[in-house]
Amino acid sequence: MAITERRPEGGAVRRYDRLKRIGRMDPERDFHEMYRLIAAYEFPWDFTRALELALFRTYAVPSIGSLLFRTAEFTERSQKRYDDTALLLDAVVEHGFTSEQGRTAIRRINRMHRAYDIGDGDMRYVLSTFVVMPKRWIDAYGWRRLTGHELRACVAYYRHLGQRMGIPDIPETLAGFEEFLDAYEAEHFGWDEGGRAVADATLGLMASWYPRALAPGVRAAGVALLDEPLREAFRFAPPSPLVRGAVEGALRLRGRAVRLLPPRRAPHFARQNPEIKGYPRGYRPADLGTFPVPGVGACPVPHGRGKADEGPREREPESGRG
Repeated sequence: MAITERRPEGGAVRRYDRLKRIGRMDPERDFHEMYRLIAAYEFPWDFTRALELALFRTYAVPSIGSLLFRTAEFTERSQKRYDDTALLLDAVVEHGFTSEQGRTAIRRINRMHRAYDIGDGDMRYVLSTFVVMPKRWIDAYGWRRLTGHELRACVAYYRHLGQRMGIPDIPETLAGFEEFLDAYEAEHFGWDEGGRAVADATLGLMASWYPRALAPGVRAAGVALLDEPLREAFRFAPPSPLVRGAVEGALRLRGRAVRLLPPRRAPHFARQNPEIKGYPRGYRPADLGTFPVPGVGACPVPHGRGKADEGPREREPESGRG
């Protein structure tokens, strides 16, 4: 379902018109449309970067990082793993929970995960990163901050997604998600050789998106964005204050520049990101991800063995281009 813009008579959408539209919605009822407006219109670049960082954090939990290393998905098939994860999650954002594409994406994720015995805490933790990290990224680098009204919609969106994935005991509020995430990281962040290997492979993938001469700088910038507990868990050398200041300053400058630009007139979904490289001829949600034998392999979005949206595999229409 496409988002339709309601423009003022005789004029284009102004910078804060969409925020006013969001403010008239009910975050408990309209959370999907609100989240889609936020993620695809207001902050598409920021949400992409924040969710990359969210997944990166999960590698520092040894039970997650070591499992991902054993699958070899992120160390040997990094680009495909990145693409599939982004596209499966994005199918729900773009098309909705009850759409054919959204239901198939959730079913695909659930079928991958049913094969593995993953702890409830890890399930809730990964979901919590999807709620908390975009909020914290945008607080630091966005062209404006998310309002409390918008944050309620984000919480409702991920609670709904988590319920469909069978995740138990999901926090009910943003404060609950933040409290859980911070406590879980304090207790569980730690060194794991496999987790470090997955982190290195992910940094290598991100560096590969740019000319080779820029790769060392891209990696250094990525490490500079990691907070101290996360960096220490991976045993990365601390960045110089100059590098850290330059990276953070550039991101804040970008946010101020975006505030001065005209608002986006069309949605931008993850499938349109230049970082998605594996499906130049398009894809079907039903074909994304892995088809693991139980006990061998895993997905970078660990959660419970949900029963929602399961059933016979449906024939899927082709989605957008990668």
